[in-house]
Amino acid sequence: MPRRAEAARMTQTEHGEGSGPIMPKMQEQGAGGARGGRRRRGQRRVMTSLAEINVVPMVDVMLVLLIIFMVAAPLMQRGLDVNLPVARRADPIAAERLFVTIPLSFRTDRIVQVGDDPVRVEILDERMRQELLERTDQDVFLRGDREITLQELMVVMDELKEGGVATVGLVTDFVVER
Repeated sequence: MPRRAEAARMTQTEHGEGSGPIMPKMQEQGAGGARGGRRRRGQRRVMTSLAEINVVPMVDVMLVLLIIFMVAAPLMQRGLDVNLPVARRADPIAAERLFVTIPLSFRTDRIVQVGDDPVRVEILDERMRQELLERTDQDVFLRGDREITLQELMVVMDELKEGGVATVGLVTDFVVER
């Protein structure tokens, strides 16, 4: 009899009745219990459940990802640095034009930039055909590093002409006169 009274008291505590401390839920151990499958009369087992999720590791991972993206974001927006030649009489160019950039590394890797995309010079003519299909303007502006030789510039210009470019314009920087 005392065990039934104890079980009744625990049930009242679980449902909010009574003023005693909250007790863990007690269940009878089933036939497949931890002690070889035998059930002893009146034997009970205390089961507790984890009611909260540990969010500290998740917050740590999120903060690390935030720091990585904060460091990487400015690097992704940075363009290709090219030292343009200077001219005294240069006209401003509209931003919607197609630019081909020849970096100084062209001497070793033979790669130019069409817009923001790197393209090998061997397939530049095909890429220009694809680009010009979508445009009404058949003009291309060529930005070459100051240190690029005239021969390297002519190799790129020949590929552009084979790709169907009508006019190739050379881009320069403005000279600040004193």
